[in-house]
Amino acid sequence: MNITTKGRYALRIMLDIAQQHTEHYTSIKEIARRQGISVKYLEAIASTLNKAGLLESSRGKNGGYRLSRDPEDYSVGSILKETEANLSSVPCLKGQTVSCSKADQCETLPLWQLLDGRVDEILESVTLADLLAGRLPPVVLEKKVFY
Repeated sequence: MNITTKGRYALRIMLDIAQQHTEHYTSIKEIARRQGISVKYLEAIASTLNKAGLLESSRGKNGGYRLSRDPEDYSVGSILKETEANLSSVPCLKGQTVSCSKADQCETLPLWQLLDGRVDEILESVTLADLLAGRLPPVVLEKKVFY
């Protein structure tokens, strides 16, 4: 699995906004300054998140972006799925769809499917609130995926 800068920055935008007062809008310029990321790149990512309904936007002097719901209502997986073309570990998997002519002969396919299923489960169980609190939920820690 390769998460691009777009996905990583999307998480950083969401976390930055979540750390601000949720009733106020946060400008892209403020986020860019705090995160050290270009305004233009952040605008494109924020637009994607806004179109997906993850952010609300407002124009004008006090405009910017804010979360459309509480931080505990956003999974890391839901954010990455809006910004990443494919979160699968191998190019022949597109989610649960196998796009390979040799799938019926592939001895490694079950491994990749299992891995992708576990990663997806973990990403869906971690919320913005968990990351803000500096913790991973018990369900992730109990999985012992990485040993």
